[in-house]
Amino acid sequence: MADFFTGSGPGRPGLTLFLNAGDPPLDELADVVHMLDEEGVDCLELAVPFPDSFTDGPVVRRSARRALDRGTGLDDVLGFVARVRPGLRRLRIALLADWSHSLKHRDLGAAVKDITASGADGLLVHGLPPRLRDAYREATEAAGTAVVTTCYPTSPEETRARAARESSAYVYLVAHYGRSGTAPPAGHAALAPVVAGLRAHTNSPIAVGFGVSTRSHVAAVAASGADAAIVGSAGVARVEQALDEEGSVTTALRDFVRSLQPGPDETSTANTPIRTRS
Repeated sequence: MADFFTGSGPGRPGLTLFLNAGDPPLDELADVVHMLDEEGVDCLELAVPFPDSFTDGPVVRRSARRALDRGTGLDDVLGFVARVRPGLRRLRIALLADWSHSLKHRDLGAAVKDITASGADGLLVHGLPPRLRDAYREATEAAGTAVVTTCYPTSPEETRARAARESSAYVYLVAHYGRSGTAPPAGHAALAPVVAGLRAHTNSPIAVGFGVSTRSHVAAVAASGADAAIVGSAGVARVEQALDEEGSVTTALRDFVRSLQPGPDETSTANTPIRTRS
């Protein structure tokens, strides 16, 4: 299995960036992916776009709609991953696919094999029906697929334990129940007891997301004991702003990624407000 967070260490968590495939368009997204690799980002959580996600805020939902309007589907995304993955030195790609939109009308085992064959390093299925959990586990084991699992701090203890046990890529601890872009009221560092509880059930790394948008948030994730921070809406907002201004998405995201990374000689823009459309 891939080591998803090779740059993580004490006080320095790995970094994952979420983007919708197709926003920006796939040709420009290829430049973005190679830039993320060069900048030391550990993982790209790449979503096959799907509409009207109940867990996503308006920024991510607008991004998905733009990608869908460009005609981006699962086959396009798998072709894209197959093209860019061989040239990456460090960056891992975890594919996020929605069950109802992208997988429901396909044979599950065949779809999992195709995703793994594309070069995706891990897979997170959104909205998988509980009745298919065993079939999904069998399919991923047969294909040698590294599985990303999710849970909330408020999930029942057994649900969190199962997510930890069934993870073979990383556990995505969703910091706050609600829409993406919202932070936990007590801050990310307060998740330390939950992170410790997950560690009792898994050897997989633990990543924390939702509401992570600045360098100080990344530091708070490190203080929780997690292995990585996942940045979603804040990065997608940079994409939207660059597209609105007809600028370079690659440049905008490079500046944003650098603002998240610790470095005493850098001028931090980590807390610079991001202009988004409401």
